[in-house]
Amino acid sequence: MPRLAQKLLLALTAALLCAGPVLADGHPRARWTPEQATAYMAKEPYPLGANYLPKDAINELEMWQAATFDPQEIDTELGWAQNIGMTTMRVFLHDLLWQQDSAGLLKRMDQFLAISKRHGIKPVFVLFDSCWDPDPKLGSQHAPLPGIHNSGWVQSPGLALADPTQHKRFEAYVKGVVGHFAADDRILAWDLWNEPDNDGGGNYKNNLPNKVALMDAMLPEAFAWARSVGPSQPLTSGVWHDEPTWNDPAKWTPTEKIQLSESDIVSFHNYGWPESFTARIQSLQPLDRPILCTEYMARGNGSTFDESLPIAAKFNVGAINWGLVEGKEQTNLPWDSWKHPYTDREPPIWFHDVFYPDGKPYREAEVTLIHQISTEKNAGK
Repeated sequence: MPRLAQKLLLALTAALLCAGPVLADGHPRARWTPEQATAYMAKEPYPLGANYLPKDAINELEMWQAATFDPQEIDTELGWAQNIGMTTMRVFLHDLLWQQDSAGLLKRMDQFLAISKRHGIKPVFVLFDSCWDPDPKLGSQHAPLPGIHNSGWVQSPGLALADPTQHKRFEAYVKGVVGHFAADDRILAWDLWNEPDNDGGGNYKNNLPNKVALMDAMLPEAFAWARSVGPSQPLTSGVWHDEPTWNDPAKWTPTEKIQLSESDIVSFHNYGWPESFTARIQSLQPLDRPILCTEYMARGNGSTFDESLPIAAKFNVGAINWGLVEGKEQTNLPWDSWKHPYTDREPPIWFHDVFYPDGKPYREAEVTLIHQISTEKNAGK
């Protein structure tokens, strides 16, 4: 090879190495067809797991920031999940983590994926979220408010959604995270936005008055940004309203239209009685795509493992309950604790969560059922 050509080849190789990981195929992709989505999910273990936050973190910032990231605790807790047959975790990220330290975030995500793989768990990562505190801040997070459910959870992006100068940052975040892991088979799926049209919840007074309109403008962009980097994993965003009309596209809200028209696999939330859970599944079946329930199980609300999980298994719907381990998130306390904090009493029944902080199951019958259904559904896989 001529010396000049050799130098050019070496220079090109060095440039490629400095540019970071190669994407799945380097090209944008379209929304998957129902057949493509079905084929993908058919080869995966039955998705059975929890929305995951370590017991020593109050929110997604505390979970992922360098000073408080705790791989040993994560390893222990995912071991408990593995032992009862769980195969996935739904895990929230945050746009500020990318702004703070993009390389560090990717490194810690890689650590998390390595731990997850050892335990046979393929996570669903959530990129944006419209729930709870609209004013997230990096750094040390406040202590849990006594007796209150999810008292430190923060929205992403929150108030910054109203600042058009921030959108390039959001785009870089989505493309950077999804692009880095676009070909990574340790990831089950990407959940672009959690409950995007949720007004926030809690007692926060500073939510954006035009939040849903702003979000509806950005949500299609988020899907486009993710698809532009050619992910080998499916994209989704879960519909969640109490009165589903999802079998009739003419009745979809503007947000639901985006979610159900853009998602590769369909996802939904349900914290109601088994009749409601069944109705939601049946309303989504005409879309002819794999279905994943990314939030359920609120015991005091009528949503239980005993009732909902066998229904999910019957319809071959993946099931991800809220909460794995009781901890700083305090989601064993009910939603009404925002009005009546449980400071001097225990709730009559845990609302969410599966394990005590020491790994003891809250109810042995529940973990037995989870293990049984996981074994049945994954037989032969």
